[in-house]
Amino acid sequence: MRRFARTWRHPYLRWPKRVALTLLLVLLLPTLAAGIALRVNYAGDLAPGTQTRNRDAIWLGHAWVDGRKGDADVKALAARLRSTGIRDLYVHAGPLEHDGTLPVTAYPSAGWLIAAVHRQLDGVRVQAWLGDELASEGPVGLRLERDATRAAVVRSTRQILAAGFDGVHFDLEPLHSGNRDYLSLLDDLHRVTKARGVPLSVAAHQIDPLPAANSVRGALTGHPKWWSQSYFGQVARRVDQIAVMSYDTAMPLESLYGGYVAQQTSLALEVTPKSTDLLMGLPFFHEDDMSHHGSAETVAAAVRGTRLGLSRTDRRREHFGVALYVDFAATESDWTAYREGWVR
Repeated sequence: MRRFARTWRHPYLRWPKRVALTLLLVLLLPTLAAGIALRVNYAGDLAPGTQTRNRDAIWLGHAWVDGRKGDADVKALAARLRSTGIRDLYVHAGPLEHDGTLPVTAYPSAGWLIAAVHRQLDGVRVQAWLGDELASEGPVGLRLERDATRAAVVRSTRQILAAGFDGVHFDLEPLHSGNRDYLSLLDDLHRVTKARGVPLSVAAHQIDPLPAANSVRGALTGHPKWWSQSYFGQVARRVDQIAVMSYDTAMPLESLYGGYVAQQTSLALEVTPKSTDLLMGLPFFHEDDMSHHGSAETVAAAVRGTRLGLSRTDRRREHFGVALYVDFAATESDWTAYREGWVR
């Protein structure tokens, strides 16, 4: 140890040590500043009226359309939802095949579910949740750049709506910011849903929280995370409903996560048309990995962050709500936090 100390104090290391310290500060100071900004963003007062507009949604697993659920399950779901602001059910009816087609065998109980929900919950819509992995970061997946694939997705949408669903909700990932083929697909899909008088809904990536953050992350990891605010707005203008997947943020603390959600809410509100339903995602699941820390990404923090963003940006926005992900992983404490923080 003494030898190491003598070596560390050697004059020849004076400049290398200064360079190393400078590099360390360059890396740490922006991170520290961002953390402080998010913590400050989580503070403040909630404006009156920043609660449910009865336009909320919940993602439901595949068990609801593959025969594993029955009448008793629908009755229990209806009893839980009647005291909430949930109007839309995103029921997993896919996934799509990589060529854009959808097997009819993927949703054998769809007709039963739709009829049962309509009997139990007046005004609640059952939307088909369709998705697939995109081949945007690897050789396998759905390729939006192919005309034939996009045409098949449109046909699959007509097919699922013919089965009786009240709308269609798409979740295609990973979808990089600026993808023009996705915008073209949305234009085609909206013509179909508009002709049938049902909503077109999408799950959206988070918005770039800092200038060039997405470009830097993409260059370093090969996995861009965010959309630009401009691109988010382009997507929002092409749909009836857009739900931000405001979880899996890697935030280590509840206060930082809540501040991040507040920022995301404000960024999304600024570019979403007032006629489009904007929903902020709530983490109704519990995992611990590099992207999601259960102790930080709580429903309570997400609700408070959502209300803070709404309070600061457009507190009277009517076409606004939250979306709960996902039913089969939710706990009673998640439901309580949603009701007490957002429904009340």
